[in-house]
Amino acid sequence: MEEIGVCVSQITDKLNMTQSTASQYLTMLQRAGLITTKRIGKFTYYQRDEEAIRQLAQYTMSEM
Repeated sequence: MEEIGVCVSQITDKLNMTQSTASQYLTMLQRAGLITTKRIGKFTYYQRDEEAIRQLAQYTMSEM
């Protein structure tokens, strides 16, 4: 079964924030290349880009 990620409503419920606020943060993470999105019908699903996160962690550690 293919993993499609989590819907913004799941994120807002877990973090107790508005959909607007969560969407703003998710947009920043997407622009930074740290998450990917998949649109299915009227819902957008978000998933971590594990390779991008690994590369960021490596870069961060090498700059210390």
